[in-house]
Amino acid sequence: MAELTPMMQQYLETKKQYPDCILFYRLGDFYEMFFDDALTASKELEITLTGKNCGLEERAPMCGVPYHAVESYLDRLVSKGYKVAICEQMEDPKLAKGLVKRDVVRIVTPGTNLDVQALEESKNNYLMCVAYFTGKTGLSIADVTTGDYYVTEVEDAKKLLDEINKYHPSEIICNDAFLMSGVDIEDLRNRLHITVYSLDPHYFDEDLCRKCLQKHFHVSSLIGLGLEEFANGLIAAGGLMQYLYDTQKTSLAHFTHIDPYLTNKYMLLDSSTRRNLELTETLREKQKRGSLLWVLDKTKTAMGARMMRSWIEQPLIAKKEMNLRLDAVDELLKNPMSREEIREYLNAVYDLERLLGKVSYKTANPRDLIAFRNSMQMLPPIKSVLEDFHSEELVKIENDIDALQDLCTLIEEAIVEEPPISIREGGMIKEGFDETIDQLRAAKTEGKTWLAELEEQERERTGIKNLKIKYNKVFGYYLEVTNSYKDMVPDDYVRKQTLTNAERYSMPRLKELEDMILNAEDKLTGLEYDKFCSVREQIAAQIERIQRTAKAIARLDVFASLALVAERNHYVRPVLNEKGVIDIRDGRHPVVEQMTDHDMFISNDTYLDNQKHCIAIITGPNMAGKSTYMRQTALIVLLAQIGSFVPAKTANIGIVDRIFTRVGASDDLASGQSTFMVEMNEVANILRNATSKSLLVLDEIGRGTSTFDGLSIAWAVIEHISNRKLLGAKTLFATHYHELTELEGKIGNVNNYCIAVKEKGDDIVFLRKIIKGGADKSYGIQVARLAGVPDMVIDRAKEIVKQLSDNDITEKVQSISVDTDTTAKKQKHYDEVDLEQFSLFDTVKDEDVLEELKNVDIQTLTPLDALNTLYRLQNKLKNRWGNG
Repeated sequence: MAELTPMMQQYLETKKQYPDCILFYRLGDFYEMFFDDALTASKELEITLTGKNCGLEERAPMCGVPYHAVESYLDRLVSKGYKVAICEQMEDPKLAKGLVKRDVVRIVTPGTNLDVQALEESKNNYLMCVAYFTGKTGLSIADVTTGDYYVTEVEDAKKLLDEINKYHPSEIICNDAFLMSGVDIEDLRNRLHITVYSLDPHYFDEDLCRKCLQKHFHVSSLIGLGLEEFANGLIAAGGLMQYLYDTQKTSLAHFTHIDPYLTNKYMLLDSSTRRNLELTETLREKQKRGSLLWVLDKTKTAMGARMMRSWIEQPLIAKKEMNLRLDAVDELLKNPMSREEIREYLNAVYDLERLLGKVSYKTANPRDLIAFRNSMQMLPPIKSVLEDFHSEELVKIENDIDALQDLCTLIEEAIVEEPPISIREGGMIKEGFDETIDQLRAAKTEGKTWLAELEEQERERTGIKNLKIKYNKVFGYYLEVTNSYKDMVPDDYVRKQTLTNAERYSMPRLKELEDMILNAEDKLTGLEYDKFCSVREQIAAQIERIQRTAKAIARLDVFASLALVAERNHYVRPVLNEKGVIDIRDGRHPVVEQMTDHDMFISNDTYLDNQKHCIAIITGPNMAGKSTYMRQTALIVLLAQIGSFVPAKTANIGIVDRIFTRVGASDDLASGQSTFMVEMNEVANILRNATSKSLLVLDEIGRGTSTFDGLSIAWAVIEHISNRKLLGAKTLFATHYHELTELEGKIGNVNNYCIAVKEKGDDIVFLRKIIKGGADKSYGIQVARLAGVPDMVIDRAKEIVKQLSDNDITEKVQSISVDTDTTAKKQKHYDEVDLEQFSLFDTVKDEDVLEELKNVDIQTLTPLDALNTLYRLQNKLKNRWGNG
């Protein structure tokens, strides 16, 4: 029977320990992969598949990548969700006795990728751990490149998804219960491109998690870390830390603290709202340009850019914190010269957070340290400028910034100005930093001079006029004396070889020079490496000082950016109130005004409160600006709550706990949901989770179904929201159902607004101004003409609309009574019933459904029509039989 070679036995033993990883096995200058790993890697990386004799009857499949270019191949594999185990040679092959010792030094996963070139510098690369339990689910989030480390808990799957959408991790690790929680794991993988791995149960053992965290943070109790009140969050944080230890195989020294937080500390923004308001990327192209982040982010550093994104993703709800931020922006706005000086200094500041990650992982190279030194040189002048500022946040920033002068001096004295990238080639330690290095370096360049000087000295000392210092590979350097002078050889000479006409000798000084000259290069390279590592370790010992400084620099960068944007775009400081009043005068959409001519943008007022102006029903034609107006109101409120100035003449902003949007919809064919189902799911979510302190932005509720059904649902939704016992949330409600304008007189806190339109015969001009009152028609046919619909169709539409208007439903609508008290009494009964289960009609018969199904022409149905038909028929049966 064939037997594996020793090397392949070593490979398979290592592979057995990491069965879920592709094993990169170091062989000389390549990382090799064998068997199934080779088949997978050659396909995914599009590299040549070869074979290797390994002792078996057939050659083992094999492929490889060069070690100096390994990062690019790693990036491609982990971006596709693979784990890669890096197996390195643990000893010099030249010195090894027998098979070279090898071991896995790191496991690379999507959430632990350290390659800065592959990561977006303005975005964190988060790893999330989900410890799913009945009641509360623990969440922990970390970025291994920066050392950010958070923990929280959520009550249900909906809030869990909100946190996932907020952080958008590249990788989620979880317990098995999460896979069975009802959360759509395939949606996370396919739509959000998040890799999801379940871990063994021991990662979620409470005792092991507690011990792991105590050991890492060097504490005897977790009370000081603030984790005692997060029982399940503690498990998530401990599970994440164990996972990082197992995969990264390093001290993780840059994880110096953990930040517990309550989700209600921040404004709640669900995934639909983030998407509809285009906070960090546009809805369709998924690009930064055209988003709110694009407008606000004028930061100079990568750290500032990441913090700016974080602030936009997590608006505050505490008035004091908002005002502290606004004070800082205000002071920087009023001192433009100092602000621009600060921004010029910030321009030279490197990404200190990710540099610290490299220092912690011992992958920082000499050029990284030079960049670090250049950054530190900017800290004293930044502190100097900040001394003239007095707002609380800027004073705190000045105090938190450590000039790090000792580290700056260390690098200045140790590292040459233009070092090589590699730390194994030498040439990086500055002259005068280490005496031995200076001697070895001199030995490389001045060895011949030293030998000539010694030769001359020995001739004078001994009187041997023809004494010579020579060299050969067998004996190295030696002193050669002819036989005629051998009686004059001093006692300190040691005979090495006897020739016919001469003797060869050595002496202590010559031996010393020989060692220095012959071993100078190897010794020099090794000693420079050791000294560089020593410098890097001295920096690593000061990680907490540097991290605190880095966070302060990031905050300063964000404040300076917000002040610059406020100045350029003519933003004003909002007044914050807790009375529930939103009073915006001449508000503008922060993004749209930047994408168009500023002078062409029409500003508008908004007034909402929790009393008589709770709901604004907005009517008007498509393209007139209803959606822009509603979004701009939501964005102005959000801007105020992240601590930014806002695009308006004046703004008095009532702090909201949540913003919900229902703007537009599209079919979700992957999950079999029609436009109307998507719309109703979003409406159900809003009505069940909004509070009286929330802001709702609702656009075209009920448009995905028949006129009567849609109008009825929209009417009922407004009644529900308007009732203070049920909800009473401030709401902007855009609609084409003009009949809803009748509610202004029937419900005390509903008011009508419309988009002003100027008619010119059959044409219309959108004035984009919100005015009091309701629109009397939709101008749909005029909009169709503007869109280029053929005149023949337009003329026919006019004929049809005239006939339909004769059967106007307005009189019927006016006869509908509003009874919100009865609605309130019924609410408790319906609390456990999903919105989409309501039916306006219950007269459907089974025979009707069968007859309709029999008459469906399958050959002509589009996939979308088929889904809508199936959904409609299924609902009819549900309404007939109930949901059982």
